[in-house]
Amino acid sequence: MIHGIWSFIIAYALVNLAVFGIYGLDKKKAIMGEWRTPEKNLIAAAVMGAPGALIGMIVFRHKIRKPKFYIGVPMILVIEAVILFLLVTKTDIVSSILNAS
Repeated sequence: MIHGIWSFIIAYALVNLAVFGIYGLDKKKAIMGEWRTPEKNLIAAAVMGAPGALIGMIVFRHKIRKPKFYIGVPMILVIEAVILFLLVTKTDIVSSILNAS
């Protein structure tokens, strides 16, 4: 079970690092006037890694004036946190997921 938890934590950290990088790369492209990542892809990335997206928005000052981002990304983060809390508090669900791997 411990192995499954660490695998999840490492995978989630890597996904968030990638999302952070996507936001940073898009900001760099915006500054340089190059082709940009579509907003729907940035939102999809935020669904996969909301902490990375939110940190990327703050660090790179990217998409901070657009409501779909400054409201949407924190909402995605809160929803993910609630889901994680529910999964962790329902240990039978977590155990069945982790024991399957």
